[in-house]
Amino acid sequence: MQHDIEFTRATPLIQQGAQMPSPLGAKVNALNATHKSASARAVLKASLDTANIGRVALVSSFGADSAVLLHMVSTIDKSVPIIFIDTEMLFHETLVYQAQLTIDLGLWNVRIIRPDEHEVHARDPHGDLHTRSTRACCALRKTRPLIRALDGFDGWITGRKRFQSGTRAQLAYFEAEENTGQVKVNPLAHWSLEDIKTYMSTNALPRHPLISKGFPSIGCAPCTSKVAHGDDPRSGRWRGTDKTECGIHFGQGSST
Repeated sequence: MQHDIEFTRATPLIQQGAQMPSPLGAKVNALNATHKSASARAVLKASLDTANIGRVALVSSFGADSAVLLHMVSTIDKSVPIIFIDTEMLFHETLVYQAQLTIDLGLWNVRIIRPDEHEVHARDPHGDLHTRSTRACCALRKTRPLIRALDGFDGWITGRKRFQSGTRAQLAYFEAEENTGQVKVNPLAHWSLEDIKTYMSTNALPRHPLISKGFPSIGCAPCTSKVAHGDDPRSGRWRGTDKTECGIHFGQGSST
């Protein structure tokens, strides 16, 4: 039997005063609805399908668990652009790990991006800006170089996960970056630390050498410290401050 559905003023299709999502927001909502129960690999493959988003790059820090996404990408399409921001303040171990992992996984489109040398000379000639303003240092050495590197892309893939911090607890697979018009993809959003360890062990992926030395989350050397067993993995980042993110995940940060 066919039933007619009548929408009355008491049950409007769109609540009065509610804002319609932007075209980008609508696209992201549709992607999240479609892939609500999808695996990380399925989300990654969907993000690399140009029909869904367009031109997409993977942004990787080659940090503690970066090998997971890098390995997944290598098994799907080794030509995917991979953006690595060398802030020129990274641990030597990170640079060695980046070079070796690139070779091991056969990734041939890794783009090493560095801060603009003229900006560095003008704003941080002595390399001590981080001691005065970590926000300004991240903007100079990470945020602005990434914005330039992502110019021309319709979306980018991150390795963020919900378990990493309270600010990421509600992380969705797809996010709308309204200020840039780009889609941000988080294939590992629902993964746990055990999921990471299992994947790396199953696929015999090398761990970042600093993990065994007490660094479960690795950024720039001056602003990363060891973490005690059982503590929040990201508690060693910008220790002693209220800073929890470098800025690239908040509207791509601030230039101040």
